[in-house]
Amino acid sequence: MPLYEHVMIARQDLSNAQAEGLNDHFSAVLTDNGGTVVDVEYWGVKTMAYKINKNRKGHYSFFRTDAPAPAVQEMERLARLHDDVMRVLTIKVDAHEEGPSVQMQKRDDRDDRRRERR
Repeated sequence: MPLYEHVMIARQDLSNAQAEGLNDHFSAVLTDNGGTVVDVEYWGVKTMAYKINKNRKGHYSFFRTDAPAPAVQEMERLARLHDDVMRVLTIKVDAHEEGPSVQMQKRDDRDDRRRERR
């Protein structure tokens, strides 16, 4: 099955428990339609570059999935209809990276990686 990465932004006035409940809900949608959720990361409340629906901040979540295209389409459709979800970005990838995403790594780890590239 194809591998995907999803980033979802939920409204800022939700509680952390409600935002993580959304993660569980959309994970269940994917698994009910024949996919598997490899990893879910809750990134917390972050400031956005521009306002979306009069919101300056949002609850960010990151999903790594292994799902057929119809399951991903159904998840995106339900996310567009959900009042609490402001944006969803889905990207098809060749392979999932091991370990935490860049957002979850400590700043020191990221600085070390930058030095290695030079």
